[in-house]
Amino acid sequence: MWEFWIDRGGTFTDCIGRTPDGRIVVHKLLSDEDAPLRGIRELWRRESGERDQDAPLPRCRVRLGSTVATNALLERRGRPTVWVTDQGLGDVLAIGTQERPDLFDLRIERPSPLAQWTIEWQGRMSAEGQCVSDFDEAGLASQLRGAKVAGAQSVAVTGMHAYAFSEVEERVREVAEACGFEDVVCSHEVGREIGFLARAETTVADAYLTPLLRSHVGLLKSELPGAELLFMQSSGGLIDASGFRGPRALLSGPAGGVVAAARVASQAGAKHAIGFDMGGTSTDVSLIRDGEVERSFESQVAGIRVRAPMLQIHTVAAGGGSLCRFDGFRLTVGPESAGSDPGPLCYGVTGADGQPRASELSLTDINLALGRVQPDRFPFPLHAAPVGRALGELQRRMASAGLDLDEEE
Repeated sequence: MWEFWIDRGGTFTDCIGRTPDGRIVVHKLLSDEDAPLRGIRELWRRESGERDQDAPLPRCRVRLGSTVATNALLERRGRPTVWVTDQGLGDVLAIGTQERPDLFDLRIERPSPLAQWTIEWQGRMSAEGQCVSDFDEAGLASQLRGAKVAGAQSVAVTGMHAYAFSEVEERVREVAEACGFEDVVCSHEVGREIGFLARAETTVADAYLTPLLRSHVGLLKSELPGAELLFMQSSGGLIDASGFRGPRALLSGPAGGVVAAARVASQAGAKHAIGFDMGGTSTDVSLIRDGEVERSFESQVAGIRVRAPMLQIHTVAAGGGSLCRFDGFRLTVGPESAGSDPGPLCYGVTGADGQPRASELSLTDINLALGRVQPDRFPFPLHAAPVGRALGELQRRMASAGLDLDEEE
């Protein structure tokens, strides 16, 4: 049987295959929604000599790590989500823990919330499961219909005492589904634990990210009906496709790199190591101590607290495709990324009219200009001319703003 191991990043997708006779083969391609499938097809056809473009893929085993959820969270590209909670608690996500990560910073920049809308329902259940006030179903339905008209697609539901008594959350789900919402997530399903804030943030993250994963997983399952399909979780373990959800997928891609780094360090005789994994959209750093990767059960990723088992990985939105800009005052890197389409300027991707698709500098372009990226070590030709033009234009813009720096600076 064929076996495939795939790392689907924001810019590149890397595929390793093992043929039925035991040979290891590799393939690299630009990422898009069906990149894992294309990688499997192209490897299989290349090695088997299959020429029929419509021939069904063979039965196979597939292990997949994906940064779909990670990048969607970093770039805030998830499903438009409405958060529904008890009356009086609508500001809890904005208030958070009131923690100040940088105590003396006078300009605090808060990460943007995942939920674009907040709805509070009338009706309260006590900590003993007794009805304190009646549930207003009609009022909730009216607000949910308004949110749907405004563009909401997913619903996250968090009740105050739902870790013990989930009845009210189930009623809210029924109302939301009656209003036409297909993606409704309740906190008692995601993390049935005390701790309202962490449970709420995890539920919102699930509603925000899981629909994206579902379409990604659905495409793979439909094209690989006979495959044994397992996904890498943030914890470093594997799970069946049906259980692959947003909060447990946030570090799916990076987790594979950390597990590999720990194995390589062990084989090299190093008990302690630092893992540094720079991808196209993000960079991930991890610590390996006494041969083990540290784990946590509540983590912050891109400013969002998530309660789920995870390897301890620090992720920043600075990968090879991260866009390098001048905002009139300072130079910035990320979190927006050029992705695989159009990619960095130096890739030379052009449209049907022959004109370059990319228009902004990326970190890869900067590293090419500085000599850190070696064109002869790249898998395809790089183009330095558009990078030079963009740097010249950037230099002129900065000079007009009073910042006189040469191109190297």
